[in-house]
Amino acid sequence: MIGAGLPVRLPGILLVWALLVALPSIAAEVEGVRLWRAPDHTRLVFDLDGPAEHKLFTLQNPDRVVIDVSSAKLAATIDNLPLDDTPISAVRYATKDKRDLRVVLDLKQPVNPRSFALRRHETLPDRLVIDLHDRDKVEEKTIEQVTDQRKILIAIDAGHGGEDPGALGPGGVREKDVVLAISRELHKLIDREPGFSAKLVRTGDYYIPLRDRVKKGRQLKADLFVSIHADAFTRKEARGAGVYVVSSRGATSETARFLAQRENESDLIGGAGSLSLSDKDDTLAGVLLDLAMTATMNSSLDIGSSVLNSIGSFTHLHKKKVEQANFSVLRNPDVPSILVETGFITNPDEARRLRDPSFQRRMAEKLGEGIVAHFKSRPPAGSWLASNGSRNDRKHTIARGDTLSGIAARYNVSVADLKKANGMQTSMIQVGQTLTIPSG
Repeated sequence: MIGAGLPVRLPGILLVWALLVALPSIAAEVEGVRLWRAPDHTRLVFDLDGPAEHKLFTLQNPDRVVIDVSSAKLAATIDNLPLDDTPISAVRYATKDKRDLRVVLDLKQPVNPRSFALRRHETLPDRLVIDLHDRDKVEEKTIEQVTDQRKILIAIDAGHGGEDPGALGPGGVREKDVVLAISRELHKLIDREPGFSAKLVRTGDYYIPLRDRVKKGRQLKADLFVSIHADAFTRKEARGAGVYVVSSRGATSETARFLAQRENESDLIGGAGSLSLSDKDDTLAGVLLDLAMTATMNSSLDIGSSVLNSIGSFTHLHKKKVEQANFSVLRNPDVPSILVETGFITNPDEARRLRDPSFQRRMAEKLGEGIVAHFKSRPPAGSWLASNGSRNDRKHTIARGDTLSGIAARYNVSVADLKKANGMQTSMIQVGQTLTIPSG
């Protein structure tokens, strides 16, 4: 029996255990709070210095969303969150049971909340993501009709966004900002073209999972889905723009493979979780999907060639041909899809150009010219352009890599007719020369 007043001697392991029991549990800190508004939901992100358990529930009269984060404390400010145009009227917080963080979202109207945790990924910390989905959202009209003849619809997808900044360049330039600016310019240009209409897949700084981008293009019944990105590579000397279409057999170059892997990882960054495999878990389904994509892939290659020639007339090209890689965002079986890399954001010189509004506008102009030129030469059946668009005043400006036979094939005319329309005695052409394209 240990006598009163004598020091207690415990074995080392018991002493450590006693000290750990006596210490309070280590709290996770919320180091940052960010908020984005999307067309159909609001995303609230808590940046944590480590993983933490959480619970979410709703209350009514008045409507609230409550988030309890176990053993956590708030070390960031929430006073300046952009709550305008969101269903949130106020954000409050308190300590629950002296150890848990409770955050209360006061709502202007009911929402459908969803929450999930994301583990640390590369430079991004552990995160707790709260998505507040709007109720009774009116479905967007899928396609604009002009009497009984529709406009050619171009779905423009600005890559990354919100939680996913994309590639980062010198001086803090972010891919998500550059490509949204170019996409907005392209949207305006396409919309001004007679017989064309454009829709932005992402209209602001928020994240959209890759599969939802593909789904949007299909819902819009788009004639073309064009995804705008900016390259990143391990060597900062890499430069030039490029155009990609999907390949079911893998990439055509090491660069294409690297880029496809990087872009596909954005679902890990943005928190979409694993892609649905419900339509890919059967071998036959996969074979049928690949067969269905063959015609779409060929159309994508044709459009990609037109776009590549157009942007190649004003900026350096990384490769002088359309490349193929297994980009998830391009795997649409019934909508021709291209991915345009507007330059290498990891190259200091190209990063400066990419953040320049004049370059962004010029890139959008050339993208638009390439897209419009393709559809004017091959207007879809039933479109306004097929019935009313003039095919007698078409023009083509010669770009690097063009050949007379290649131009004739693109516009579905003969080389002889092309030479006759332009008073040419030989097949020699020059970069910058403008040709008149006769009706096919």
